[in-house]
Amino acid sequence: MYTCRNCKRTFRTELALSLHRDSCAEGQLFCRVCGDRFAERRATRDGWHYACPDETCEGEGLTEDLLRVDDMRIAERTH
Repeated sequence: MYTCRNCKRTFRTELALSLHRDSCAEGQLFCRVCGDRFAERRATRDGWHYACPDETCEGEGLTEDLLRVDDMRIAERTH
């Protein structure tokens, strides 16, 4: 069994897990620089260094320019 580290769902094959990671909402990152949203695995090759996968964007660093979607809090203004 293979388990997604973000949402804890289990899959029978590594391929199924790999396909799931591309759409797992709990593994999504948001770039503050360009506003793009993407799978975490697209932003890193080694699991330590993160950069926006958009070649024209200079956003980098988890918790600096790149934030986990789950960790973001949207402030709502009430009138």
